[in-house]
Amino acid sequence: MKLSTQTHVFSRRFGDEKAIRLLAEIGYDMLDYSMFAGPQKQPAVFGDGYLDICKSLKQTAESCGVGFNQTHAPFPSYKTDEEDYNSWVFGAIVRAIEVTSLIGAKIVIVHPTASVKETRRKEFNLELFNRLKPYCETYGVKVALENMFGSNPHNGQIIPNVCSVTKEFCEYLDELDSRYFTACLDVGHSGLVGETAQNMITGLGHDRLQALHIHDNNFLRDLHTLPFTQSLDWKSIMLALREINYTGEFTFEADSFLAKMPDELLVPASRFMYETGKVLVSWFETGKVPAGD
Repeated sequence: MKLSTQTHVFSRRFGDEKAIRLLAEIGYDMLDYSMFAGPQKQPAVFGDGYLDICKSLKQTAESCGVGFNQTHAPFPSYKTDEEDYNSWVFGAIVRAIEVTSLIGAKIVIVHPTASVKETRRKEFNLELFNRLKPYCETYGVKVALENMFGSNPHNGQIIPNVCSVTKEFCEYLDELDSRYFTACLDVGHSGLVGETAQNMITGLGHDRLQALHIHDNNFLRDLHTLPFTQSLDWKSIMLALREINYTGEFTFEADSFLAKMPDELLVPASRFMYETGKVLVSWFETGKVPAGD
């Protein structure tokens, strides 16, 4: 299994080109290219010169011996009663699909939306994703849905909303064309809504699950921090991935762990995260995990 991580924190500090070089030097095999910014601060690949930018990104990665395994489109994918934003974000997601293809990645993560009434949420999301299908066909890219969560507006408590539990996540995927749509399991989001990541892995199974977001939390807040620092059961997670013969990459989304670091510690912190990933991948590859707690 190849190790990957998001470019987001490094790109924000140093720019995309230097971020690629630094992450390659740390040892990562692949990279998840982040395209998070909103309409007021769009990533450069959303501008007019994106073709040249994408060509340069791909060439830089290749010269460093790494590739892009996946990307992350802007989010939220829809906002109720904000038509200007919705018009922008759909076009931005389409551009993200094209960018994914241009830099040589195969999967782009697109969040489903909970910003519509629950009674029509599934229908709305399926329509949204099916609108993306022609672009997936054109650019040879798969869109990965991610398991999400919401919050109670009265007390802030985390609650399920869309694709939060295994049954619903599978139902969404099974109603979409598997040639162009797949699952990105965010292992941290799983525990926030009462499911374990390992149960979601085995429930999704080999055919549906093709991408991961790896990070840790305390089952109370979406902390996006380093594995082994909080409460997820990493032994069970890695053995579950082995059980379904997972064939995708191991992609960190532990950006909050890195974001707290000053520039001087960012590379050492990411190197430690890489070494952490190597241990976890070894458990997957050998099926041997340490005994005890």
